Amino acid sequence: MRLNTARQAWHDCTYASTSSQSVFASSVAQLGTKVQTTQGQRRASQAVHQTLAGSVQAAIAGLSRPLRAFGNYMYAPRLDACEQEDAEETVFLMVQRRAARMTAAKREKLGYLVKGVMARYRYMHQGGQSANADPLAAPEAFRAWLDAHYGIRLASASWEREWGGHVRSAFECCEDLDQRALAAVAGRMNEMKKIA
Repeated sequence: MRLNTARQAWHDCTYASTSSQSVFASSVAQLGTKVQTTQGQRRASQAVHQTLAGSVQAAIAGLSRPLRAFGNYMYAPRLDACEQEDAEETVFLMVQRRAARMTAAKREKLGYLVKGVMARYRYMHQGGQSANADPLAAPEAFRAWLDAHYGIRLASASWEREWGGHVRSAFECCEDLDQRALAAVAGRMNEMKKIA
């Protein structure tokens, strides 16, 4: 495990490598679940990885549930449906608090818009380097994606007035949660680097 970025550390601390991916996949396919075997990896690199991963996991465990859910949604190698729902609800509530009053129908559409923004944000920051471009930056592409994934049609006529501010607000909320969640991991990484 390398301590390059907090995003990468978050991903790597929950990633369990196996000596043979095909053997692992075969056992999961046959048994329907992962089974711990008595033959563990005894290399020094594995021990170092486990030590570093445990320290980062402790920092993550100290976060509040919404921050931990958001971080796991963004960076964990396996996406948990419950944590995804928690993360989406957290961002939705933040966006809704920042918005003016709206009808129930618009609030429902806003929920799907927030899910779409979170998917975009996740894609842009995966890999730990935040190097991916926003694939749905054009409103037309984003509207088409929302329609294809959720069956939600948002009018293009007054996009900026109706939805542009909500999209920006959702991105701002994601950035705020991201910074707060990663601050704990970055702090722990700095402590570990000082010791090394």
